[in-house]
Amino acid sequence: MTGAAADGDQPGAVPLRPDPGFLEIGQGEWEGLPGDVVAARWPDVLGAWRRDPLSAWAPGGESLAEVDARVRVALARLLRELAATPRADTGPRSPVLGYGDEPADDPWAVIVAHDGTFKVAALALLGLPLERFWMLPFGLCGISVIEIRDGRTRLRVHNTTDHLAELETEAEAAREAARAEAGAL
Repeated sequence: MTGAAADGDQPGAVPLRPDPGFLEIGQGEWEGLPGDVVAARWPDVLGAWRRDPLSAWAPGGESLAEVDARVRVALARLLRELAATPRADTGPRSPVLGYGDEPADDPWAVIVAHDGTFKVAALALLGLPLERFWMLPFGLCGISVIEIRDGRTRLRVHNTTDHLAELETEAEAAREAARAEAGAL
């Protein structure tokens, strides 16, 4: 998704553009099964996947190399679109990330996907080898921000879940209310 509203959209609306390049890793025979079922049926394959995801994957599923190939194509397409988007001329600015003004009107995109796809995309954008797949954790609903300026990439925020704090507080209050109602000590 890019930050410019399409013609006919409401002001500030962000167009949604599904891209199959950012689909989650195809898990083949593991698809839809609880983790304990996968662990019981395929303990050796699951163990190998966790140790070396480049040499093992779900039976009938995508290899990490296949995922990497499609994610890189999708990223390249997105980055070309963003590079072609005009930005306001704010005058000279430092190509060094973190120096100078941070123009709010530069082109941007939000990618919504699952953690496996995000791991592959982050590794690609940060120039890290695919072998480092397990080094980047992604929590449920976590947000990461990767900035690219003048061909330089910087990880600005990784896996923050601060935006969920209010939901966690509400959930805890609901649990305490349920305990009080039940007469639990």
